[in-house]
Amino acid sequence: MIVTRWQAPVLPSVEQVKMIFEAEGLAPTKEVFEPQTVLPDHRHPFDEIRMVVQGSMFLNISGNQLLLRPGDRIEIPANTRHSKTVEGQEACVCVVANRPF
Repeated sequence: MIVTRWQAPVLPSVEQVKMIFEAEGLAPTKEVFEPQTVLPDHRHPFDEIRMVVQGSMFLNISGNQLLLRPGDRIEIPANTRHSKTVEGQEACVCVVANRPF
């Protein structure tokens, strides 16, 4: 798992994050999760690349717990068990892409 925190003073928009992902050869999509949404443990046969644009999301990745806020990006390796919970009273907007391994 790789976590990258946005360092610039201005956070990127959904469109800007999509352009960043596309420049990396990824096919990004926007996801919106309502407050308190819980996605239970699951795995994917591909790497998941996710960047939070608005709101916050709590992740449990194979027992490692972390909170992603706007501008945070995570790369979850294929076949890694993980769950997600939207934190707070605001919807969480993310841009996500998959990378085959």
